[in-house]
Amino acid sequence: MEEPLIPVVPMSHTAHIRSHRKPRRSASTIAMRAGVASGVLGTLAVATAAGSANAAEPVTQTLELPVLTGDLAAQVAQSAQATQQAAANYQLQAERDAAASAAAKEAKKDLADAKAEAKKKAEAARKAAAERATRAAERTTLSTTSSSSSSDSTSSSTATGSAAAVIAFVKAQIGDAYVSGGTGPNSWDCSGLMQTAFKQVGVDLPRVSQDQSTFGTQVSLDNLLPGDIVYWGSAGSAYHVAVYVGDGMFVGAQNPSTGVAEKPMSYDPPTGAVRVL
Repeated sequence: MEEPLIPVVPMSHTAHIRSHRKPRRSASTIAMRAGVASGVLGTLAVATAAGSANAAEPVTQTLELPVLTGDLAAQVAQSAQATQQAAANYQLQAERDAAASAAAKEAKKDLADAKAEAKKKAEAARKAAAERATRAAERTTLSTTSSSSSSDSTSSSTATGSAAAVIAFVKAQIGDAYVSGGTGPNSWDCSGLMQTAFKQVGVDLPRVSQDQSTFGTQVSLDNLLPGDIVYWGSAGSAYHVAVYVGDGMFVGAQNPSTGVAEKPMSYDPPTGAVRVL
């Protein structure tokens, strides 16, 4: 009878190496490790519980922080708004002060200008009054002089020669119109009439009254002779001229309302006279 064959299990090629064999664990080792594991797990559980207990307090503090932060932000915003408002108020006050200062300066300048203008007008009025008073005094004197001159029949009544021709010419123009710049034959201005009248006797007078008042020899108003030129204003700056025709009368182109007319010396006393004949 043949013996049954026992199968042979081939060994791993590393089985003969000691480090590659898995040692068997004894029950006591396993139990020890289980106890250690239980202890570790217990310790972790206790630590976790303690950590949870300890973490509870910071959670409460963390929940309060937003409230504190919100209040602080509101306070900061309120403070910033107050600061901005104060700055705006300061700027507005500064602008008002600057405007008030500028207005005060302008008012002061206007007052100074008004005072200067008033002073200027007062000075002009004073001068005008003084000139009027002087003219009135001169006219009074001249009127008296003319009256005394007209009483002198030798110097006032009789015209001869060239003077008679000049007087005849100007009297012939009485009633003609006065026109500025006019030189005849039917309209005249004062110096145009004088120039044309004296041209009749060969005397070439200047064209304007200013120059005619210095042509010839200056004579006083109390020594007038017929044919003398009388003028108004001063010699060299006269503004009107006429011819003395005797008997206290003169003929001249007066103005647009009267035209060429014969007037007494008292009508508008002249200020000077010149003799050209």
